[in-house]
Amino acid sequence: MKRILVPTDFSKHAEDALKLAAQIAKKTKCEIFLLHMLELPGQMSDAISGGSGIPEVMLFIKKANETLQKIKESTLLDGISVTETVQFERASHGILSFSKKNKIDLIIMGSHGSSGVEEILIGSNTEKVVRLSEIPVLVIKKDPGKFEAKNFVFASDFSQEIKKPFKKMIEFTKNFDANLFLVMICTPNSFKTTIAAEKIMNDFTKDFDIKNYSMHIFNDANIEKGILNFANSMNADLVGLCTHGRTGLAHFFNGSISEDLVNHTVKPVITFKI
Repeated sequence: MKRILVPTDFSKHAEDALKLAAQIAKKTKCEIFLLHMLELPGQMSDAISGGSGIPEVMLFIKKANETLQKIKESTLLDGISVTETVQFERASHGILSFSKKNKIDLIIMGSHGSSGVEEILIGSNTEKVVRLSEIPVLVIKKDPGKFEAKNFVFASDFSQEIKKPFKKMIEFTKNFDANLFLVMICTPNSFKTTIAAEKIMNDFTKDFDIKNYSMHIFNDANIEKGILNFANSMNADLVGLCTHGRTGLAHFFNGSISEDLVNHTVKPVITFKI
């Protein structure tokens, strides 16, 4: 891992994402790319494409560049190579095109979601980036404080299509010397006997060279409650999931999570595209 992208709208949530990115960059010797998207009204976009320097556009550009430069010079980023960019494009499309063009290895984004894993990942630009990004996306919901990622929960059905993103997940964990908790969530709608679930997981993991890991089967009312309850029981620092580009995370979430549970389970989530 060499390059981390942090999209920023200069909000508190984007600042929290940058704090996490800075910690990871210092640990892994990564470069950080700061990206601010300017979504201008139609006539202003036409002016940009036509080369016109109308005052409103120039003011937007000037203010954005000044703010990015101020962020770049903060003590938070001391010792880290930082490249800042202002780009004129719709946010989700711009983030994805920038990441591909600049060979980004990890995208870190903040979220204002307040209703659990669904809200962290389902909604607006963050959801679109998570759904369509070819590279891992790490989403956080609050200031991470000191980020260790010692306990990493990876929830999956461990089907054959997971093998490619699973390799990416293993590479990510190597950066943190993490304890990896592999978990299959069993629900009334996706019930498997313990023997059947263990066989699936054993057959899956035998093809990989994994260290510091354990396998778990966790029963709960639905998938999302199972992920959150298991993550809490393992005192997880980070939760990993795989996502289908065509459907986002809809196949993971089948019901609502109680407000009480959500208030105690604010975990960073990293997604890997199937």
